[in-house]
Amino acid sequence: MKILITGGKGQLAQQIYGIIKKGSSDLGIMDEAYKNAELWMPDADEMDITNLEEVKQKLTEFNPEIIINCAAMTNVDGCESNEELAFTVNALGARNLAIVCENIGARLIHISTDYVFKGEGQIPYKEYDMTAPASVYGKSKLLGENYVREFCRKYFIVRTSWLYGHGGSNFVKTIIKAAREKGELQVVNDQRGNPTYAEDLAHHILKLALTEEYGIYHCTGNGECSWYDFARAIVEYANINCRVEPITSEKLNRAAKRPSFSSLDNMMLRCTIGDEMREWTEALRSFINS
Repeated sequence: MKILITGGKGQLAQQIYGIIKKGSSDLGIMDEAYKNAELWMPDADEMDITNLEEVKQKLTEFNPEIIINCAAMTNVDGCESNEELAFTVNALGARNLAIVCENIGARLIHISTDYVFKGEGQIPYKEYDMTAPASVYGKSKLLGENYVREFCRKYFIVRTSWLYGHGGSNFVKTIIKAAREKGELQVVNDQRGNPTYAEDLAHHILKLALTEEYGIYHCTGNGECSWYDFARAIVEYANINCRVEPITSEKLNRAAKRPSFSSLDNMMLRCTIGDEMREWTEALRSFINS
């Protein structure tokens, strides 16, 4: 089996790679089909997903059976100031992969986000709920979803949120570093969502990829909290003596509007392969302990 993972240097791609090489995740043993898988994990310098001809050439040469698209422009505020680049990477990049997947008969797993929703609800969003992104980042990711659905038949769109893992930078690492250096932090308490450990997400992606259960999925840590709650738990589990105070989003004065409530419901996981995503507190403890 040949598997291509875009965004190869990112935290999710690296987590998927580790699980395939080890043959298991924290949640269990992976299918034997992955045992001798040939992996190619190009980053932007090896394959420019925004260039359709380059994508055609390189994917046709490698001829993967599974493509996992982890590549994205995820700087939410940066997307606001560079709209065209955001849409080129997040929308056209996804379109190009979908077109070539259809041509070579590959399955495409496309990673998306909770930002495709307006983020003003009170009940966790299900896969069928109306999308209405409020930021350039969310709009570019939604267009990418639409292109995947339009140009590729064998697709899995996997929406996730508040992702952290061992590779790259993320909220958990940032809070641990800041807590140790400063001893006092202020974190917003008016945005709620689902912290998601990349280990758990990668496990479910690899389970889905071997099925024909195509469609849209939500895959986040179970349970919800605010960024303030998340930060307090990080400091507590890492055993750092640090005071964490709540503040409102207005005080941060960011370029992009953040959803105040973007909790996702993993309904379609439960209906198909099963939802083994851990409670966010349990997964966070596991990450910090490791």
